[in-house]
Amino acid sequence: MYKKEIKVIDCTVRDGGLMNKWQFTEKFVKSVYNALADAGVDYMEIGYLSSEAAFDRKVYGPWKFCFEEDLRKIIGKGEKRIKLSAMADIGRIEYDDIPLCSESSLDMVRVACYVHQTDSAIALAHHCKEKGYETTINLMAVSTVGLRELNECLEDLNKSEVPVIYLVDSFGAFYSEDIDTLAQKYIERLPGKTIGAHFHNNQQLAFANTICAIINGVNYLDGTLYGIGRGAGNCPLELLLSFLKNPKFRVRPLIKCIEEEIFPWREKIDWGYSVPYMVTGTMNQHPRTAMAVMESDKKDAITEYYDTICGTVETF
Repeated sequence: MYKKEIKVIDCTVRDGGLMNKWQFTEKFVKSVYNALADAGVDYMEIGYLSSEAAFDRKVYGPWKFCFEEDLRKIIGKGEKRIKLSAMADIGRIEYDDIPLCSESSLDMVRVACYVHQTDSAIALAHHCKEKGYETTINLMAVSTVGLRELNECLEDLNKSEVPVIYLVDSFGAFYSEDIDTLAQKYIERLPGKTIGAHFHNNQQLAFANTICAIINGVNYLDGTLYGIGRGAGNCPLELLLSFLKNPKFRVRPLIKCIEEEIFPWREKIDWGYSVPYMVTGTMNQHPRTAMAVMESDKKDAITEYYDTICGTVETF
């Protein structure tokens, strides 16, 4: 009825923070932390590891940096209740900014990169591994990558010591057939490694594509509470746990946290399915233009946006 090898990673604070510059309150993050622990989720991705030279702490909240003093405020005085992860972007973190795992509350560092950054990502992931962390490489925007480039990238990743490689649908452009093809390719070309899935919901397919990934043997699965995340958001965590049927998971703590903490944010930031995000998904484009229009006073002028992006005006 369920696969014991599956691990679930919640990205509520990390991916959701892309919509508010990680300005979540300590109460919010602590509530998410406790809800995930009560629900039996395997990892909480609590934010990014970033260099202060790259980002201004007056502009970005603490979860853009994940300094130890901030992590300790969430964990409290007792033992840590759930494994913690942070993401590191190539070019936005220096090696010296990453503490030893023995001196950090983080357990895992996930390195995010594009195909042309693969060598740098492997080097950073190896550096994190040497410091004691679990590591993954999240290969972003694969929907824009040519077959030859992808094969060469996977060949390099196969030679690395990184145990988990993520298939990422950054633009929410994939359909189930794409997941079938790519998941099988990753598994075949990365023998002995675990494959992960991180999908965006531009076409209302993040949950369906995650199910497809599971069927194809993907065992690290990302989700967020109520789908909160950049633009159209992500696979809703409460749907994913309900589907997995593993008795170690409990959905009610997630529902309670959504009611008490996520719903209020719906009044402040706007994520989830919308026509502008749908357009970028179907056009296989980065959602930055859709995010800009959704944050403007023209968020309901969807025909104008459609015509601008598609470059045509249809008449009926």
